Amino acid sequence: MKRILALAAAALMALTLFAGCSKNEEGAGSGDGSAVEMNSLEKVKKAGKLILGLDDSFPPMGYRDDSDEIVGYDIDLAKEVASRMGVELVVQPINWDYKETELNDGNIDCIWNGMSIDDERRQKLNLSEPYLNNRQVVVVLKDSGINTLADLAGKEAILQKGSTAVGALDSHPEVKGTLKGGEALEVPDNVQAMMELKNGTGDAVIMDEVVAKYYLAKDGGDAYKILDEVLSEEEYAIGFRKGDQELRDEVQKILGEMKADGKLAEITAKWFGEDISKVPDNK
Repeated sequence: MKRILALAAAALMALTLFAGCSKNEEGAGSGDGSAVEMNSLEKVKKAGKLILGLDDSFPPMGYRDDSDEIVGYDIDLAKEVASRMGVELVVQPINWDYKETELNDGNIDCIWNGMSIDDERRQKLNLSEPYLNNRQVVVVLKDSGINTLADLAGKEAILQKGSTAVGALDSHPEVKGTLKGGEALEVPDNVQAMMELKNGTGDAVIMDEVVAKYYLAKDGGDAYKILDEVLSEEEYAIGFRKGDQELRDEVQKILGEMKADGKLAEITAKWFGEDISKVPDNK
């Protein structure tokens, strides 16, 4: 009888251990936010690094310079935040179309790359407070003869797949419906979109105003222009995993401190010529 009871106890213990292991393995990469069960702020501090996910072709927020180094406004902000947290910033290029999956699988700690707020992102992510204003605008060649949204009728418009430019265009069916083919051509990034415009294979690019202004400044204003009519008004925020409140709040607090001591204004003026940031004061 004792032997039977001992065997039963051993079997029960093995079953319990197996169940525990299975549960831990399930949280290792399901893509729904369960991948990172440890508090992410604790995880970041323990690892000594904050991993930032970005599209590395999104100037001036985050892009590769002539030396192939990833630089930009968001990079400078994140470096300062990481420094004040006492950790290293690791910049991780990702496929922008799968940014939420990268975040939920634990491959990155945040999405920080000129990410506009919309209803879908509010549902999928835990967002910071807005830190910069943005608009979805239309860029065309200066000598194209396109001066208004109505002039886009029959033209080939291009935009980045997975960007809020898609939703901005969808909110204007009176514009979208008149485009060539009744829709815009989607490409992987804005670099390709601008290349298509420059080469004449596209007639217009729908993109973030901050990016458009960067291209105009880089070009000297000779080749491109931005239409006066805009498709949407937006705000930029940093994205964290749903329920990942402590890391989000720590980053937000440090941004507020940077605003108070002038570092935020200094970094913003470096990239935009003036302080156009809108980080709220810490409460």
